[in-house]
Amino acid sequence: MVEAVEGDEKSDRAVAVGIDDGVDLNDAVIVALGCNDKGAWSSCTEALEAALARFRSEGIDVVARSSWWSSLAWPDPHDPAFLNGVVIVRTEHDPHALMAALGRIEDAFGRERSVRNAPRTLDLDLIAYGRLSGDLQGLILPHPRAAERRFVMGPIAEIAPNWTHPHGGSASDLAASASVGADAHPS
Repeated sequence: MVEAVEGDEKSDRAVAVGIDDGVDLNDAVIVALGCNDKGAWSSCTEALEAALARFRSEGIDVVARSSWWSSLAWPDPHDPAFLNGVVIVRTEHDPHALMAALGRIEDAFGRERSVRNAPRTLDLDLIAYGRLSGDLQGLILPHPRAAERRFVMGPIAEIAPNWTHPHGGSASDLAASASVGADAHPS
């Protein structure tokens, strides 16, 4: 399956689900995307695609991406279902600057942070920044709950099954054992 990524000429090429041989997984910068409130968009798929199109303008180049995965909302399955995916990116931003750029994209999409785990138009999480590990002045890397979430590890395993979490375990193994969002599956 091939997904188009919009942006400049370099980014206009199709990016296939998967990863090319030129990406060093030890240096992988992984961002998760999620939506369960389409907001002004016709669907969460449209919102997530539009968010990806904004990455380039923030100095974030998508080099690989997963398909979109569906799952029940967590922790309240009565909330609208989620659509999730991951991308591996290249950027000159350090982790804090990357988080700021992701926050600007969320804000542009009407993200509100009033209630924890409430439905949201866009949720962008920095999952890993190479092999960095620990509390980096309030930013914890890798994402502290990523390994237990199938809606994160499943998409990572889809594009980089041999990626190793900085605390151990391959993406494939972590996806198989993830307990949160165990119903997650490609849409």
